[in-house]
Amino acid sequence: MKKMLSLAAMFAALSYAAPASAALNIGGDAAIRLRNESYSGTSSNINRDANDLKWQYRVRLNGAADLGNGYYFKAMITDESEKAGGWNTMSGSETYDLQLSNFYFGRNLENCRYALGRLPLGAFNNPIFDITLYPFQPLENPVATANMDRIFGISYGTKFLSGDLRANLVVLDNASKNNTGAEADGKFNDGYAIHIAYTDKIGNVTIEPQFIRAITHGPVSGYSSNYTAPLYPAVTPWTAGANVTIPAGDLKIGLGGYYTHGKNSTATSILIGGIGYPLSAGKADYHGYEFRVKAEYGNFMCFYDYNRTTDKTPGNVNTGAADGKYTNNFVWAQYKIPVHQSAAGTVTIQPTLRYLANKASGNAWQEVNQQRLRTELWATVTF
Repeated sequence: MKKMLSLAAMFAALSYAAPASAALNIGGDAAIRLRNESYSGTSSNINRDANDLKWQYRVRLNGAADLGNGYYFKAMITDESEKAGGWNTMSGSETYDLQLSNFYFGRNLENCRYALGRLPLGAFNNPIFDITLYPFQPLENPVATANMDRIFGISYGTKFLSGDLRANLVVLDNASKNNTGAEADGKFNDGYAIHIAYTDKIGNVTIEPQFIRAITHGPVSGYSSNYTAPLYPAVTPWTAGANVTIPAGDLKIGLGGYYTHGKNSTATSILIGGIGYPLSAGKADYHGYEFRVKAEYGNFMCFYDYNRTTDKTPGNVNTGAADGKYTNNFVWAQYKIPVHQSAAGTVTIQPTLRYLANKASGNAWQEVNQQRLRTELWATVTF
Protein backbone atom coordinates (compact mmCIF):
# COMPACT_ATOMS: atom_id res chain seq x y z
CA MET A 1 0.00 0.00 0.00
CA LYS A 2 2.85 2.41 0.82
CA LYS A 3 4.34 1.73 -2.59
CA MET A 4 1.02 2.40 -4.28
CA LEU A 5 0.58 5.70 -2.40
CA SER A 6 4.14 6.73 -3.26
CA LEU A 7 3.57 6.14 -6.97
CA ALA A 8 0.29 8.01 -6.88
CA ALA A 9 2.00 10.90 -5.08
CA MET A 10 4.73 10.91 -7.72
CA PHE A 11 2.18 11.17 -10.51
CA ALA A 12 0.40 13.95 -8.66
CA ALA A 13 3.63 15.90 -8.16
CA LEU A 14 4.59 15.55 -11.81
CA SER A 15 1.16 16.72 -12.93
CA TYR A 16 1.79 20.06 -11.17
CA ALA A 17 5.21 20.54 -12.72
CA ALA A 18 6.44 23.94 -13.84
CA PRO A 19 4.84 25.43 -16.98
CA ALA A 20 8.05 24.74 -18.92
CA SER A 21 7.56 21.01 -18.27
CA ALA A 22 5.11 18.76 -20.06
CA ALA A 23 1.74 18.45 -18.34
CA LEU A 24 1.07 14.91 -17.13
CA ASN A 25 -2.53 13.72 -17.38
CA ILE A 26 -3.45 11.04 -14.85
CA GLY A 27 -6.27 8.54 -15.05
CA GLY A 28 -6.99 4.92 -14.36
CA ASP A 29 -9.46 2.49 -12.88
CA ALA A 30 -10.00 0.38 -9.79
CA ALA A 31 -12.17 -2.72 -9.62
CA ILE A 32 -13.36 -5.41 -7.24
CA ARG A 33 -14.42 -8.77 -8.66
CA LEU A 34 -16.32 -11.66 -7.07
CA ARG A 35 -15.66 -14.86 -9.01
CA ASN A 36 -17.14 -18.31 -8.63
CA GLU A 37 -15.03 -20.89 -10.47
CA SER A 38 -16.06 -24.49 -11.08
CA TYR A 39 -14.42 -27.39 -12.94
CA SER A 40 -15.77 -30.67 -14.26
CA GLY A 41 -14.54 -33.51 -16.47
CA THR A 42 -11.15 -35.17 -16.64
CA SER A 43 -7.62 -33.85 -17.07
CA SER A 44 -4.81 -36.36 -17.74
CA ASN A 45 -7.14 -39.14 -16.58
CA ILE A 46 -7.80 -37.35 -13.27
CA ASN A 47 -11.43 -36.66 -12.45
CA ARG A 48 -12.04 -33.01 -11.66
CA ASP A 49 -14.98 -31.67 -9.70
CA ALA A 50 -13.95 -28.45 -7.97
CA ASN A 51 -15.65 -25.22 -6.95
CA ASP A 52 -14.01 -22.07 -5.61
CA LEU A 53 -15.21 -18.58 -4.65
CA LYS A 54 -12.65 -15.80 -4.98
CA TRP A 55 -12.54 -12.13 -4.05
CA GLN A 56 -10.21 -10.22 -6.37
CA TYR A 57 -9.19 -6.62 -6.97
CA ARG A 58 -7.20 -4.58 -9.47
CA VAL A 59 -5.86 -1.02 -9.67
CA ARG A 60 -4.39 0.53 -12.83
CA LEU A 61 -2.92 4.01 -13.06
CA ASN A 62 -2.32 5.67 -16.42
CA GLY A 63 -0.11 8.64 -17.17
CA ALA A 64 0.17 10.54 -20.45
CA ALA A 65 2.29 13.56 -21.35
CA ASP A 66 2.01 15.76 -24.45
CA LEU A 67 5.56 16.94 -25.20
CA GLY A 68 4.58 19.20 -28.09
CA ASN A 69 5.22 18.99 -31.84
CA GLY A 70 3.60 15.54 -31.93
CA TYR A 71 5.85 13.94 -29.31
CA TYR A 72 4.23 12.13 -26.39
CA PHE A 73 4.84 9.70 -23.53
CA LYS A 74 2.41 7.17 -22.00
CA ALA A 75 2.68 4.66 -19.16
CA MET A 76 0.56 2.33 -17.03
CA ILE A 77 1.34 0.85 -13.62
CA THR A 78 -0.42 -2.11 -12.04
CA ASP A 79 0.36 -5.24 -10.02
CA GLU A 80 1.89 -8.03 -12.13
CA SER A 81 2.70 -10.45 -9.32
CA GLU A 82 -0.01 -12.98 -10.22
CA LYS A 83 0.25 -12.53 -14.00
CA ALA A 84 -3.53 -12.40 -14.26
CA GLY A 85 -4.13 -9.15 -16.04
CA GLY A 86 -3.39 -7.19 -12.85
CA TRP A 87 -5.99 -9.00 -10.73
CA ASN A 88 -4.97 -9.97 -7.19
CA THR A 89 -6.80 -12.65 -5.19
CA MET A 90 -7.55 -12.07 -1.50
CA SER A 91 -5.63 -14.46 0.73
CA GLY A 92 -5.37 -12.50 3.98
CA SER A 93 -1.64 -11.92 3.62
CA GLU A 94 -1.33 -10.72 0.02
CA THR A 95 0.42 -7.52 -1.01
CA TYR A 96 -0.34 -5.29 -3.97
CA ASP A 97 2.93 -4.23 -5.57
CA LEU A 98 2.45 -1.69 -8.31
CA GLN A 99 4.94 -1.98 -11.16
CA LEU A 100 5.56 -0.25 -14.47
CA SER A 101 3.56 -2.52 -16.75
CA ASN A 102 3.92 -0.64 -20.00
CA PHE A 103 5.54 2.58 -21.14
CA TYR A 104 6.23 4.01 -24.55
CA PHE A 105 7.05 7.27 -26.25
CA GLY A 106 6.77 8.36 -29.83
CA ARG A 107 5.53 10.95 -32.26
CA ASN A 108 2.37 11.51 -34.29
CA LEU A 109 2.85 13.22 -37.65
CA GLU A 110 0.37 14.15 -40.34
CA ASN A 111 0.73 10.99 -42.40
CA CYS A 112 2.62 8.62 -40.11
CA ARG A 113 3.46 7.84 -36.49
CA TYR A 114 5.95 5.80 -34.51
CA ALA A 115 6.41 4.57 -30.94
CA LEU A 116 8.89 2.48 -29.01
CA GLY A 117 9.01 0.91 -25.58
CA ARG A 118 6.84 -1.61 -23.76
CA LEU A 119 3.83 -1.33 -26.07
CA PRO A 120 0.21 -2.27 -25.23
CA LEU A 121 -1.11 -4.98 -27.57
CA GLY A 122 -4.89 -4.81 -27.28
CA ALA A 123 -4.88 -8.62 -27.42
CA PHE A 124 -8.30 -8.93 -25.77
CA ASN A 125 -9.89 -7.81 -29.04
CA ASN A 126 -7.26 -9.32 -31.35
CA PRO A 127 -6.71 -13.08 -30.82
CA ILE A 128 -3.94 -13.40 -33.42
CA PHE A 129 -1.39 -13.03 -30.62
CA ASP A 130 -3.05 -15.83 -28.59
CA ILE A 131 -3.01 -18.40 -31.40
CA THR A 132 0.64 -17.52 -32.15
CA LEU A 133 2.04 -17.94 -28.63
CA TYR A 134 -0.48 -20.47 -27.21
CA PRO A 135 -1.37 -22.69 -30.19
CA PHE A 136 -2.56 -25.68 -28.13
CA GLN A 137 -5.00 -23.65 -25.99
CA PRO A 138 -5.26 -20.03 -27.21
CA LEU A 139 -8.69 -19.28 -25.77
CA GLU A 140 -9.73 -17.07 -22.84
CA ASN A 141 -7.25 -14.35 -23.85
CA PRO A 142 -3.96 -15.73 -22.41
CA VAL A 143 -1.82 -12.90 -23.86
CA ALA A 144 -4.03 -10.27 -22.19
CA THR A 145 -3.76 -12.07 -18.83
CA ALA A 146 -0.60 -14.19 -18.58
CA ASN A 147 1.47 -11.79 -20.72
CA MET A 148 -0.16 -8.65 -19.28
CA ASP A 149 -1.19 -7.44 -22.75
CA ARG A 150 2.07 -5.72 -23.64
CA ILE A 151 5.30 -6.39 -25.47
CA PHE A 152 8.62 -4.64 -25.99
CA GLY A 153 9.22 -3.29 -29.47
CA ILE A 154 9.01 -0.58 -32.10
CA SER A 155 5.80 0.37 -33.91
CA TYR A 156 5.38 2.35 -37.12
CA GLY A 157 2.15 3.34 -38.83
CA THR A 158 1.39 5.23 -42.02
CA LYS A 159 -1.43 6.01 -44.42
CA PHE A 160 -1.42 3.53 -47.30
CA LEU A 161 -3.89 3.60 -50.18
CA SER A 162 -7.22 4.34 -48.49
CA GLY A 163 -6.37 2.69 -45.18
CA ASP A 164 -3.81 2.49 -42.38
CA LEU A 165 -0.73 0.25 -42.46
CA ARG A 166 1.08 -0.72 -39.23
CA ALA A 167 4.31 -2.65 -38.70
CA ASN A 168 5.64 -3.74 -35.31
CA LEU A 169 9.07 -5.24 -34.65
CA VAL A 170 8.94 -6.90 -31.23
CA VAL A 171 11.29 -8.70 -28.86
CA LEU A 172 9.63 -11.90 -27.62
CA ASP A 173 12.33 -12.88 -25.13
CA ASN A 174 16.00 -12.45 -24.27
CA ALA A 175 16.97 -16.11 -24.19
CA SER A 176 20.14 -16.20 -26.27
CA LYS A 177 23.31 -17.36 -24.53
CA ASN A 178 27.00 -16.98 -25.19
CA ASN A 179 28.01 -18.30 -28.57
CA THR A 180 28.63 -22.07 -28.33
CA GLY A 181 28.49 -25.05 -30.64
CA ALA A 182 24.70 -25.00 -30.50
CA GLU A 183 22.80 -23.45 -33.36
CA ALA A 184 21.51 -19.86 -33.05
CA ASP A 185 22.56 -19.09 -29.51
CA GLY A 186 24.84 -16.12 -30.16
CA LYS A 187 24.28 -12.40 -30.68
CA PHE A 188 21.02 -11.21 -32.24
CA ASN A 189 19.37 -14.57 -31.71
CA ASP A 190 16.88 -13.55 -29.07
CA GLY A 191 13.22 -13.97 -29.92
CA TYR A 192 12.28 -11.42 -32.59
CA ALA A 193 9.02 -11.22 -34.51
CA ILE A 194 7.31 -8.88 -36.92
CA HIS A 195 3.60 -8.06 -36.90
CA ILE A 196 2.00 -6.34 -39.91
CA ALA A 197 -1.63 -5.16 -39.98
CA TYR A 198 -3.68 -3.14 -42.46
CA THR A 199 -7.01 -1.49 -41.65
CA ASP A 200 -9.44 -0.22 -44.27
CA LYS A 201 -13.15 0.09 -44.95
CA ILE A 202 -15.36 -1.38 -47.65
CA GLY A 203 -18.51 0.67 -47.33
CA ASN A 204 -19.26 0.65 -43.60
CA VAL A 205 -17.45 -2.67 -43.02
CA THR A 206 -14.00 -2.48 -41.41
CA ILE A 207 -11.45 -5.12 -42.44
CA GLU A 208 -8.06 -5.79 -40.81
CA PRO A 209 -5.81 -8.43 -42.41
CA GLN A 210 -2.76 -9.30 -40.29
CA PHE A 211 0.42 -11.34 -40.38
CA ILE A 212 2.90 -12.38 -37.66
CA ARG A 213 6.24 -14.05 -38.30
CA ALA A 214 8.83 -15.10 -35.72
CA ILE A 215 12.11 -14.05 -37.31
CA THR A 216 14.44 -16.01 -35.02
CA HIS A 217 12.30 -18.14 -32.71
CA GLY A 218 9.11 -17.89 -30.73
CA PRO A 219 8.57 -18.72 -27.04
CA VAL A 220 5.59 -20.92 -27.89
CA SER A 221 3.76 -22.45 -24.94
CA GLY A 222 4.82 -26.11 -24.64
CA TYR A 223 8.26 -25.63 -26.17
CA SER A 224 11.51 -24.74 -24.45
CA SER A 225 13.15 -21.32 -24.73
CA ASN A 226 16.36 -22.58 -23.10
CA TYR A 227 19.12 -22.27 -25.72
CA THR A 228 22.07 -23.59 -23.74
CA ALA A 229 23.93 -26.29 -25.70
CA PRO A 230 23.03 -28.92 -26.73
CA LEU A 231 19.48 -27.57 -27.07
CA TYR A 232 18.28 -25.87 -30.22
CA PRO A 233 15.79 -23.12 -30.99
CA ALA A 234 12.18 -23.98 -30.28
CA VAL A 235 9.93 -22.95 -33.18
CA THR A 236 9.58 -20.08 -35.64
CA PRO A 237 5.81 -19.89 -36.16
CA TRP A 238 3.93 -17.70 -38.60
CA THR A 239 0.30 -16.68 -38.30
CA ALA A 240 -2.10 -15.02 -40.74
CA GLY A 241 -5.68 -13.90 -40.32
CA ALA A 242 -8.14 -11.04 -40.36
CA ASN A 243 -10.68 -9.20 -38.23
CA VAL A 244 -13.92 -7.91 -39.76
CA THR A 245 -16.35 -5.50 -38.07
CA ILE A 246 -19.89 -5.15 -39.47
CA PRO A 247 -22.27 -2.48 -38.10
CA ALA A 248 -25.98 -3.35 -38.32
CA GLY A 249 -27.94 -0.52 -36.77
CA ASP A 250 -27.37 -0.59 -33.01
CA LEU A 251 -25.76 -4.02 -33.34
CA LYS A 252 -22.06 -4.43 -34.13
CA ILE A 253 -20.86 -7.83 -35.35
CA GLY A 254 -17.23 -8.90 -35.30
CA LEU A 255 -15.71 -11.84 -37.16
CA GLY A 256 -12.17 -13.18 -36.98
CA GLY A 257 -10.19 -16.07 -38.43
CA TYR A 258 -6.53 -16.97 -37.82
CA TYR A 259 -4.20 -19.78 -38.93
CA THR A 260 -0.82 -20.60 -37.37
CA HIS A 261 1.94 -22.99 -38.40
CA GLY A 262 5.12 -23.89 -36.53
CA LYS A 263 7.74 -26.01 -38.24
CA ASN A 264 11.50 -26.19 -37.82
CA SER A 265 14.20 -27.50 -40.10
CA THR A 266 16.39 -28.27 -37.08
CA ALA A 267 15.96 -30.32 -33.93
CA THR A 268 13.82 -28.77 -31.24
CA SER A 269 13.40 -29.15 -27.52
CA ILE A 270 10.48 -29.49 -25.12
CA LEU A 271 9.89 -28.03 -21.69
CA ILE A 272 9.31 -30.50 -18.83
CA GLY A 273 9.31 -29.22 -15.28
CA GLY A 274 11.06 -26.03 -16.33
CA ILE A 275 13.95 -27.95 -17.95
CA GLY A 276 14.45 -28.19 -21.71
CA TYR A 277 15.09 -31.61 -23.27
CA PRO A 278 15.95 -32.36 -26.91
CA LEU A 279 13.21 -34.15 -28.84
CA SER A 280 14.18 -37.67 -29.73
CA ALA A 281 13.02 -37.43 -33.32
CA GLY A 282 13.73 -33.77 -33.93
CA LYS A 283 11.54 -31.43 -35.88
CA ALA A 284 8.64 -29.37 -34.58
CA ASP A 285 5.52 -29.52 -36.71
CA TYR A 286 2.08 -28.21 -35.71
CA HIS A 287 -0.72 -26.17 -37.23
CA GLY A 288 -3.95 -24.74 -35.88
CA TYR A 289 -6.71 -22.25 -36.44
CA GLU A 290 -9.07 -20.10 -34.40
CA PHE A 291 -12.40 -18.47 -35.26
CA ARG A 292 -14.22 -15.72 -33.35
CA VAL A 293 -17.78 -14.43 -33.60
CA LYS A 294 -18.55 -11.33 -31.55
CA ALA A 295 -21.68 -9.24 -30.95
CA GLU A 296 -22.08 -5.88 -29.22
CA TYR A 297 -25.42 -4.26 -28.53
CA GLY A 298 -25.52 -1.27 -26.22
CA ASN A 299 -23.95 -2.33 -22.91
CA PHE A 300 -24.04 -6.03 -23.80
CA MET A 301 -21.05 -7.83 -25.32
CA CYS A 302 -20.53 -11.49 -26.11
CA PHE A 303 -18.07 -13.50 -28.18
CA TYR A 304 -17.51 -17.17 -29.01
CA ASP A 305 -14.09 -18.63 -29.89
CA TYR A 306 -13.35 -22.01 -31.48
CA ASN A 307 -9.86 -23.50 -31.83
CA ARG A 308 -8.50 -26.69 -33.37
CA THR A 309 -4.77 -27.51 -33.38
CA THR A 310 -2.94 -30.62 -34.58
CA ASP A 311 0.54 -31.35 -33.26
CA LYS A 312 2.68 -33.74 -35.32
CA THR A 313 5.89 -33.08 -33.39
CA PRO A 314 7.38 -36.50 -32.47
CA GLY A 315 7.62 -36.94 -28.71
CA ASN A 316 6.23 -33.51 -27.83
CA VAL A 317 5.29 -33.06 -24.17
CA ASN A 318 1.83 -31.92 -25.24
CA THR A 319 0.92 -35.29 -26.74
CA GLY A 320 3.74 -37.75 -26.11
CA ALA A 321 3.24 -38.92 -29.67
CA ALA A 322 2.73 -37.52 -33.13
CA ASP A 323 -0.72 -36.38 -34.31
CA GLY A 324 -2.10 -34.96 -31.07
CA LYS A 325 -5.37 -33.07 -31.52
CA TYR A 326 -6.66 -30.18 -29.40
CA THR A 327 -10.17 -28.76 -29.55
CA ASN A 328 -11.14 -25.73 -27.46
CA ASN A 329 -14.35 -23.72 -27.10
CA PHE A 330 -14.83 -20.49 -25.18
CA VAL A 331 -17.68 -18.07 -24.47
CA TRP A 332 -17.39 -14.63 -22.85
CA ALA A 333 -20.61 -12.71 -22.09
CA GLN A 334 -20.97 -9.51 -20.09
CA TYR A 335 -23.46 -6.72 -19.40
CA LYS A 336 -22.24 -3.36 -18.14
CA ILE A 337 -24.69 -1.52 -15.87
CA PRO A 338 -23.98 2.23 -15.48
CA VAL A 339 -24.34 3.45 -11.88
CA HIS A 340 -22.78 6.91 -12.14
CA GLN A 341 -21.28 8.98 -14.92
CA SER A 342 -19.70 12.45 -14.88
CA ALA A 343 -16.85 14.38 -16.43
CA ALA A 344 -14.62 13.11 -13.61
CA GLY A 345 -15.27 9.39 -14.11
CA THR A 346 -17.74 6.51 -14.02
CA VAL A 347 -19.00 3.76 -11.72
CA THR A 348 -20.29 0.52 -13.26
CA ILE A 349 -21.46 -2.96 -12.25
CA GLN A 350 -20.72 -5.78 -14.69
CA PRO A 351 -22.03 -9.36 -14.48
CA THR A 352 -19.75 -11.62 -16.55
CA LEU A 353 -19.80 -15.25 -17.64
CA ARG A 354 -16.77 -17.16 -18.97
CA TYR A 355 -17.06 -20.77 -20.13
CA LEU A 356 -14.09 -22.80 -21.39
CA ALA A 357 -14.13 -26.39 -22.71
CA ASN A 358 -10.88 -28.23 -23.53
CA LYS A 359 -10.46 -31.56 -25.26
CA ALA A 360 -7.12 -33.21 -26.09
CA SER A 361 -6.45 -36.62 -27.60
CA GLY A 362 -3.52 -38.46 -29.08
CA ASN A 363 -1.95 -40.12 -26.06
CA ALA A 364 -3.48 -42.09 -23.18
CA TRP A 365 -1.66 -40.18 -20.42
CA GLN A 366 -2.55 -36.78 -21.87
CA GLU A 367 -6.25 -37.31 -22.59
CA VAL A 368 -8.22 -34.22 -21.51
CA ASN A 369 -11.94 -33.53 -21.57
CA GLN A 370 -12.78 -30.80 -19.09
CA GLN A 371 -14.94 -27.72 -18.63
CA ARG A 372 -14.49 -24.58 -16.55
CA LEU A 373 -17.24 -22.09 -15.71
CA ARG A 374 -16.51 -18.69 -14.23
CA THR A 375 -19.39 -16.46 -13.12
CA GLU A 376 -18.23 -13.02 -12.03
CA LEU A 377 -19.53 -9.72 -10.74
CA TRP A 378 -17.35 -6.66 -11.30
CA ALA A 379 -17.63 -3.26 -9.62
CA THR A 380 -15.42 -0.70 -11.39
CA VAL A 381 -14.64 2.98 -10.98
CA THR A 382 -12.80 4.90 -13.68
CA PHE A 383 -11.23 8.31 -13.10
